[in-house]
Amino acid sequence: MDKLGNCAIIVVTYNSEKHIQKCLSAIFSQSLQAKQVIIVDTGSKDCKYLDEQAKNFNVEIHYAEKESGFCRGNNLGWQKLAPSLDYVLLLNPDAFLHENFIRDAIAFMESPCNVKCGALTGKLLGYDIAKSAPTGTYDSTGIFQKWWGKWYDRYQGIEVDSKNSKSLLCEKIPAICGALYFCRVKALESVLIRNQEVLDNKFYMYKEDIDLSLRLRAKGWNLFFVPHLSAYHCRGWNPVRQAMPHLLRLHSAKNELKLHLRQVNPIPVLYSALKYLAVKYLNA
Repeated sequence: MDKLGNCAIIVVTYNSEKHIQKCLSAIFSQSLQAKQVIIVDTGSKDCKYLDEQAKNFNVEIHYAEKESGFCRGNNLGWQKLAPSLDYVLLLNPDAFLHENFIRDAIAFMESPCNVKCGALTGKLLGYDIAKSAPTGTYDSTGIFQKWWGKWYDRYQGIEVDSKNSKSLLCEKIPAICGALYFCRVKALESVLIRNQEVLDNKFYMYKEDIDLSLRLRAKGWNLFFVPHLSAYHCRGWNPVRQAMPHLLRLHSAKNELKLHLRQVNPIPVLYSALKYLAVKYLNA
């Protein structure tokens, strides 16, 4: 490789054979390569699809306990991080980077005016893996919160060329989607909890990215949406809420309640408590 960026990429897999090759191809096509690519599998039914990846330059494969979840998988990847790196990208296996993502993300972080940028993200664009084609819509441009407490991915489902989305600017945002979370290692070190956890293992999955975002902001770090950075994302869950398994919806609602209890804001707490009860008892 001609150039290596001072960063690592952590990818947590779970039955990700449909996406992993495209994800890694995009990683290996970067104009500035990551020094370390860490894949953590959290219990795929058959891990043979990862065997070939271990032969690639700078890729290492680790195996977590089965059903250990997204948070524990990323935390295991964090523990395997080389000590000399300044940046780490938490990347979903169904997310595919633009070829200059690493180069431009590091350049943004290293600008003197961005020394307090703890993490950033870019435009996440929808992708249909079955059709091997973009959907033409946004998946996320950062996570925002309604006044009553609901967290949502801004512009999700909105057409990329729509009038409302053409004026996207570089800006501070409340939270970052965990599918594309580029972090300053120093910032993550400042918010580690319990046993050196970057993501709170108690969340298992869902809303853990918002929790990390809130912890970073509480420590004085800024989170940025940078529109000239981009990646595609397949978005693994069903967009029709009722089509999701009840247990997953209940887990998501429970985690949202945890977030709001930590924020100590009565309106979001009431909203998420009612939502949790509706999911639990009414299957809403």
